[in-house]
Amino acid sequence: MQHSHSLQLLVGSTNPVKINAASETFQALFPDTGIICQGVSAPSGVAGQPMSEAETRTGAINRVRYCQQHRQADFYLAMEGGVDLFEHGPSTFAYVVIANSQRQSVGRSANLPLPAPVWQALQQGEELGQVMDRLFNTRNIKQQGGAIGLLTNGRESRESAYRQALTLAMAPFLYPELYEE
Repeated sequence: MQHSHSLQLLVGSTNPVKINAASETFQALFPDTGIICQGVSAPSGVAGQPMSEAETRTGAINRVRYCQQHRQADFYLAMEGGVDLFEHGPSTFAYVVIANSQRQSVGRSANLPLPAPVWQALQQGEELGQVMDRLFNTRNIKQQGGAIGLLTNGRESRESAYRQALTLAMAPFLYPELYEE
């Protein structure tokens, strides 16, 4: 998949963390291609704090669909953070969706276990960023390292989790012949 021209990316968010993750993922995968990455405010159609895997996935798919309907681009991307209660306890994660005119790929990040008090606050209607800001005395952590950065002492971040999930979700675009029905 060689491109001499530049690739236009449209991200269904204006959050700089998400835009940077998309841009850096494509720059790493296509080092000889110019990457033009823009963010747009795209509605998720789900709660501000998705509380299940299904709701989180739907939010990312909805953001990509909105981008496809409103703008021209080579690739459309969305990242949606959510939480859910698993057998091993509550965790936060993200779903990522990448689409072009031919196909759509849905991916998911790793789980970050959440402390019980955080999960309880989320169940009472707070958003993860607000809860983490309160616990760690930070401001607007969701546009920085996020809960991941805080709970891993900065070893990983929201952006690193998005980058890995996006990179893995790119496999069908890198090897389309292997993914044909």
